[in-house]
Amino acid sequence: MWTRIKAFFADSETIFWARLQVFIGAVAEIVTYVDPQVLAPVIPHEWFPIFLVINGVLTEYLRRRRAEDL
Repeated sequence: MWTRIKAFFADSETIFWARLQVFIGAVAEIVTYVDPQVLAPVIPHEWFPIFLVINGVLTEYLRRRRAEDL
């Protein structure tokens, strides 16, 4: 299954991760727009800086994992 998913995203985990983030963001925006009570705090404001750091580290890991010269 993972092989088929990677092939769909040009065999790149980084592209998969980026498109997954876009999809999740779009869904969160739609749900928040439609009914703010359902998903008022998508990420609690205390956790947002931690989320940004983890997201950056994971993105960098996926990018460097594919590059042979880094």
